[in-house]
Amino acid sequence: MEYAMTSESPAEPAPAMPGAAPLCDEAEFSALIQEMVAEDAPQLFAVVQEYGDRVDARIAAWGMAFPDHAEVITVEYTRRMSFSAPTRALRLFSFGSHVRARIAWVGPHGALNTP
Repeated sequence: MEYAMTSESPAEPAPAMPGAAPLCDEAEFSALIQEMVAEDAPQLFAVVQEYGDRVDARIAAWGMAFPDHAEVITVEYTRRMSFSAPTRALRLFSFGSHVRARIAWVGPHGALNTP
């Protein structure tokens, strides 16, 4: 049996449904929620600044990539920014020819680094 669970926000909250039967038992409902969260979770990434030609590096910011935008916050907590894509943040963290920025994905996307 399939259940209609979605992470999309309704236009207005669903009213309480007194007397409505549960979709399933607690264990199955928890599993459905975990599946929904896993499918819709934003991708976590770091904005890394590289100094020179592989001389040094530091994490300058952390971000979350959503399907239609990215949210980025600096490690010093001094700035929070929104971008249409994670790579749009790179220009703010690159300086001259000696400091360049790249995106480093956390988790299974870790191999997809963008110089």
